[in-house]
Amino acid sequence: MEWLTSFFSDLQQSGPALWYGFSITLKVVVIATIGGIAIGTVLAMMRLSSIKIFNWIAQAYVDLFRSIPLLLVLMWFYFAVPFFYTAITGQYLTIDTALVSSIVAFMLFEAAYFSEIVRAGIQSIPKGQSAAAYALGMSYSQSMRLIILPQAFRKMTPLLLQQTIILFQDSTMVYAIGLLDFFRTNYVRGDLMSLLTQYILFAGLVYFTISALATFAVKRLQRRLSV
Repeated sequence: MEWLTSFFSDLQQSGPALWYGFSITLKVVVIATIGGIAIGTVLAMMRLSSIKIFNWIAQAYVDLFRSIPLLLVLMWFYFAVPFFYTAITGQYLTIDTALVSSIVAFMLFEAAYFSEIVRAGIQSIPKGQSAAAYALGMSYSQSMRLIILPQAFRKMTPLLLQQTIILFQDSTMVYAIGLLDFFRTNYVRGDLMSLLTQYILFAGLVYFTISALATFAVKRLQRRLSV
């Protein structure tokens, strides 16, 4: 059990670094989730629009990002974000390229999945709700904002949260572009201290525990909302 003792001894010293890595993971997940839901909502409304060009653009977007591996999308944006920033502004990107590209990549990638959830949620609302809103003199945007979307989001909240859990798990892929998230911080520390196996197992345990607890909470919320 000496390997376990040495790991826990080193874990106390590496705590601040691991917490910093975990904060980076949370930052990527939270911002990408909020942005992904916002973009996904717009895409869902475009998919449901009677205007053909909007429908086609949204469909093409969803099909494109659902057909490309997430790791490849991360690599693309890792090189694309600095390139386009420099081309537009004429200046070099001075902030953390890996962090910004990760957030942008996850946001746009997850928007394709969030849009399908939002679209299904909107379609689950009886059409009589829209008819009643129009009868009261509301416009399309008003009926969506005040009547349809609030009901739809209540129904699809568990699915949105479940997709966020998947995003949290997938966030470990930022290791490929060098972002010091929670997983990579554990890997670097373990490799440095010759405790790689222990730190990888610890990181896996943390991801598993958080995902399991979040999934349990989502299931309870789903049962409560279905009542």
